[in-house]
Amino acid sequence: MRPRPELWMLLGALALDLLLGEPPTRWHPVGWMGRWAAFWEEGGRWRRWGKWGQRLYGAFIVVAVLLPFVLLGWALEEAPLPLPARIVVGAIWLKMMLSLRALAGAANRVREALCRHNPSEAREGLKSLVSRNLEGLDEPLMCSAAIESVAENFCDAFVAPLFYFALLGLPGATAYRVINTLDAMLGYRGPYEQLGKFAARLDDVLNFIPARLSGLLVIASAFLFRLGDGRNAWRALLCHRGRTQSPNSGWPMSAMAGALRVELRKPGHYRLGFPQEALSTEKIGAAVRLLWGASLLATILFSGWVAYA
Repeated sequence: MRPRPELWMLLGALALDLLLGEPPTRWHPVGWMGRWAAFWEEGGRWRRWGKWGQRLYGAFIVVAVLLPFVLLGWALEEAPLPLPARIVVGAIWLKMMLSLRALAGAANRVREALCRHNPSEAREGLKSLVSRNLEGLDEPLMCSAAIESVAENFCDAFVAPLFYFALLGLPGATAYRVINTLDAMLGYRGPYEQLGKFAARLDDVLNFIPARLSGLLVIASAFLFRLGDGRNAWRALLCHRGRTQSPNSGWPMSAMAGALRVELRKPGHYRLGFPQEALSTEKIGAAVRLLWGASLLATILFSGWVAYA
């Protein structure tokens, strides 16, 4: 049986990501999504519309951004091109929907800055990974923030886009990336809480399966590649997966905490895992190795899915 074109798109996208990383923002579809969403949000007139007015307008923004990009993904997948050209175009577009090399690189830059005893540089690096207030964080808390982001973004930037690609092709991966981008832009408490409510809830729904799969892949990577304590990862996931405000992020984060035998904590919000070993720069490196191992397992899983579905 000949491999399906979707398999070559997937493998090509992963190769492009590992070899080239991220293009400049002005050439990145995620940047286009953000600018198109900002166009509709700009001016702030929606602030005067009350809770339900803001929620309805937030839902409109989701639809306004979602439709053109999903249609573009569909057009690229169905383009009347020779098969090799269609595979190349699909691989390039799918690569833009995921970001593995950039995630590992950002975590490693934080680790290297902390190793050089440069906390200001580490905080600057963390800005590309987390949205929390970083002022006053000591080294263990910065290590915790970096590890948490590696675990959570393993789902958001890798597992979920590939899951929806395997399920619905390029339109599915594109739709997920739009919703995840809008959640990152609008789905915070504060002035955007009501405007971003629809995007945040939709992001929760779309991440329900990928987040749980991500936690299991982290555990499997710890077991199979001996990159961590797999049994402890399983125990931490069972005990602590529900401690985060998000219904999804606790799954990969608690599994990562258990595998590394550390307690990941966001002061005033949650503690995940058991404090058996100290948080340190070495643990960030271990988290990145777990990320690569879990990503290999995810690649095998989704390659098999698209090849034989």
